[in-house]
Parts: sequence; C-alpha cells; structure tokens
Amino acid sequence: MPDRLNVAVIGCGGHAQHHFRMIGAEPRLHLTALCELDPTRLEAAAETHGPVRTFDDYRRLLDEVSDLHVVHVTTMPGHLVDIVLDCLDRGLHVHVEKPPGMSSNDTQRMADAAARSTGKAIVSFNRRYMPQILAVRRLAQSAGGAVHVSGTYNKPLTTLGTPAMAGITPDPVVCDALHHVDLIRWLAGDGDTAARPVEVHSIVADGPRDGSHRHNAIVRFEGGAIGQFSSHYGVGARIQQAEVHAEDLSAYLDLSGTPRVELFQAESQPQGTTQTRPDPPRLDLDAVGGEHFDEVQHFTDCIFEDRQPWSTLGDAVHSMRLAEAIRSGHQGALS
Repeated sequence: MPDRLNVAVIGCGGHAQHHFRMIGAEPRLHLTALCELDPTRLEAAAETHGPVRTFDDYRRLLDEVSDLHVVHVTTMPGHLVDIVLDCLDRGLHVHVEKPPGMSSNDTQRMADAAARSTGKAIVSFNRRYMPQILAVRRLAQSAGGAVHVSGTYNKPLTTLGTPAMAGITPDPVVCDALHHVDLIRWLAGDGDTAARPVEVHSIVADGPRDGSHRHNAIVRFEGGAIGQFSSHYGVGARIQQAEVHAEDLSAYLDLSGTPRVELFQAESQPQGTTQTRPDPPRLDLDAVGGEHFDEVQHFTDCIFEDRQPWSTLGDAVHSMRLAEAIRSGHQGALS
C-alpha cells in the first residue's frame, strides 16, 4: 500500500464541502478526481480543490482512474446506492454520506456488498467522531457506562419531507435527525460499539405543514441504558443537544454550533451526610485523538491498519431501523 491514498469525491454539493475540508487536512490522502452532474458545481469544486480530473459520469471515473483507493460518495440518498455498490464491487474503500440510502433495506444491501468486498466502508455519522463526544463517552465508560442518554434535534421548516424531495430523500428523521438517533446509540454503547436498541415507544405528532415532522421516543438498549429522543421540524431554531448520565456523572452537550460541554460529578457520600460537589472532571481531548480528530482521520487509520471503522454499514442498519421505528410510532420490542 502506498504512503498516500488517492481519493475521489462523487457529488460536489453541500455535504461534499465538509468532506473536502477533512480530506485536505489529512496528509495521507490525495484528492485526484471529482464527479458531479452540475457543470457549475463541478467547475467550482475543481477550481477550489484542484488540480484534479473531473467527470460528469461516475462510471467513467471508476473506469478511467486506475490508481484510485478511496471514494467519498456524497450524493443525495436516493442516488447513492448503485454508486456505493459499484465501488465496493471493485474493491474500493468507500466513505458513504448519511443517510446510507432511502431505507434500512438500502443500507442492508450495501452492508451485504461491503461484507463481500475487499474494500472497507464507513458511514459519515460525524457525531461519533467529534472529540468532545468521544471524551464524554470515555468519561461515562470509566464511570461504568451510561444509564441514560438523550438527543434533541430541532430545526425550522426545511424541504425535507415535502413533495419536492420525494424519491430523493427519506423522511426528515431518517434523512437528517438520524445524526442524533445514531448518537444516542453511540453514547449508550461500550468500547468501540454502539448499543443496539431492543425496545421503542414513539409518539408521532406531525404539524400541519408539509415537512413538519415531530417525534418523541423512549428507547431501551441492550445493556440496560435508557434513551430519550426528540425531533421537531417547523419550530423556531436549529437546536442540537445531547445528555449522558452515568453513576455520579452527568454531561450536557450543545452541538448546535461549536460543541460545548458542561460536566457535573457527584461525590458519593454515606447516607445521612451532606453531599458536596467536587470539581468536574477534565475533558481530555488528547486521549481521544486531539481536538481536530474526525471520521476521515479514523477511516484512514482503519485502512492502513486493516481494521473496521466504528460506523460500518452493517452497524448503520440498526440506526436506520431505529429511525424508521421512531417515524412509524412503534410501540414495543424491536425484532
């Protein structure tokens, strides 16, 4: 394997900009090719991130760029499945933008292809890789693991869930708020794995406008942790928050902008004595890769070290199924 991996990006829209920044910051990667149907977008991306080879047909890119190692597929979810399958069939490593398809069935198809492939695949659940989240998760695990987690994902009205996006994106909770559906799984997990949901009680209370999808759900995870998830579209602001509670430890995370974390730690006291509040624990970002750690660095490590990433397609199936259960108003055990 070479010291630097050649990378292509298929799809140069909004989500791709985040990928371009991460690729540019990783010295072990070299951006060599771009693919985009919109010629204006393609030209702008090439001018910003070139010199690169450019294509308007992903098949030509895959056929003609013979020294390719990694492909970032950052198209709309309704368009990415065939591209990901083609890349995996060729043995390429694939970075899949979320959501991984229109449904959990799409995700399962890609997971099956990844299991057959010599390439690795990662889903861009970027909350899992935020250093602040990793450091909080490390603290919770050192306290015996999370007993309760919660995620809030609210936004003003978008085009998601409207007729304009039919067939291109799934419902908002599956397409977008999936970030925090997956996040509560990750916060409730242990080691390098996310917790599997075993029971869901969801209330769906959509608003009157197209796309004003609204959900509140309680989730029981394997291992005993309880999760709470809420997502409301068509409200006043983009608010993204999370909580993690373990024995004598609580963390409150504001992820609406630059991540902010508030930590609290109780000091165990014998019954009948006055409880004092010690200084909160320190958030150790260096222990989890440093303040600039991200999923591209992690995936590059995995490729060079021949190990699977934390957010595989197979694991993403569980997040997609949980989001679908929340959207459907599921009540009870998950099969």
